[in-house]
Amino acid sequence: MFKWKRFLTVLAATTLLGSLVACGGGGEAKNNTPSDKAGDSTAAAGNQQVKLRIMWWGSQPRHEATLAALELYTKNHPNVTFEPEYSGMDGYLDKLSTQAAAKNAPDVVQLDPGWAPDWAARSQLVELTSEVDVSKIDPKLLTGGQSGGKQYAVPLGSVAYGMIYDKAAMDKLGISNPQNGWTWDDFFALAKDSKSKLPSGQYFTKDFAGDYFAYSAFQYSKGKGQVITDDGKFNIDQDTFLEWTRKFEELRKEGIVPPADVNSSDKEFDPQMDLMAAGKILLRLSFSNNYGSWDSLHPGAYSLVTMPRSEEAGGWLKPSMYLAVTEGTKYEAEAKEFINWFLNDPEAAKILGTQRGLPANKDNANALEASMSDVDKVGLELLRATEPDGQTWSAGAGGWTNFIDKDWLLVRDQLSFNKITPEQAFDQLKDASKAYEK
Repeated sequence: MFKWKRFLTVLAATTLLGSLVACGGGGEAKNNTPSDKAGDSTAAAGNQQVKLRIMWWGSQPRHEATLAALELYTKNHPNVTFEPEYSGMDGYLDKLSTQAAAKNAPDVVQLDPGWAPDWAARSQLVELTSEVDVSKIDPKLLTGGQSGGKQYAVPLGSVAYGMIYDKAAMDKLGISNPQNGWTWDDFFALAKDSKSKLPSGQYFTKDFAGDYFAYSAFQYSKGKGQVITDDGKFNIDQDTFLEWTRKFEELRKEGIVPPADVNSSDKEFDPQMDLMAAGKILLRLSFSNNYGSWDSLHPGAYSLVTMPRSEEAGGWLKPSMYLAVTEGTKYEAEAKEFINWFLNDPEAAKILGTQRGLPANKDNANALEASMSDVDKVGLELLRATEPDGQTWSAGAGGWTNFIDKDWLLVRDQLSFNKITPEQAFDQLKDASKAYEK
């Protein structure tokens, strides 16, 4: 589950760079068929051949970088090969949860920071003790992968959350570019101003009326705190929620956001189905480390900007994602050794770049920043602009994953299709929350 607190101090620049959902989004990618959980029929020892199943989500550039890193690891450890399973973000958690329930989860898995505490608490992950060196990791990044004071998952990087916009299209249409530090009033005014300049079939942004992350940013900016408190209480501010959903209801009626069928067809990073890549919207939410993936679709077309603010900042800083070893693996030692390498090896860091944020390992972050590409520097600029007073992520209370991934999504779709009013949406969320409150 996701929650954020007020960011009181500037995080160390070398531990952060700006990734879903989700932190690193979906995309068109291969999805390899899993084999038996154990890989080979006997446990590995010494130089015995080992095949590790590893699963992650992301865009195509992330897949390619990860595959290259796995190839390097096998070159240096000839007895270890990999069976990769990778896809977009959509459906990832459902697939992984199904595999885990069937005792057939991959040996090594990528987890969103919001999921890691629940997985650790349910004893679905192996404790990572001295085999994985976390001495070069900022302690603030480690907490989300801990349970009961023990480390079960390690952070791979850090990211900032903001927005990405089609600068080339805006310039062509004569629409002003948003600037860092802009407000939600600026956001909605720009949306209204764009209407007369948008051709048929093109819209300002997605319909974010029922988007959990977009609304979280809006509520934070209003100084109303977390959507769900650290002690597991429903905390949606009713007036703030109604203000937000009514504004998008107005944009929907005026045709400034896409109709429901178009809005629901969006598939992030897919060259044909991503609404921004397809030229149907001008602006959407983005983590800073995803800029390279956007740029690969339309080089030079896009720019990043901070999340709009109000009384407080709207954007936040957080660990990008975690890597963990699943309970039941027959290759626990080999999986831990691989994670230690993936997290700390300088050569691995060069290959992986910023696909999962600036590396969590401070030494690797320093080295990478010194040789950063122009594309990566765009993400770093968003991070720098978010650092001074942005929100920071906290693992908070566990047990709310289904509220966000199921109950909230139902409300989102009902709002988009005009099946419920903003007032009914709030009541529906409040009623659903009773099943999760502690």
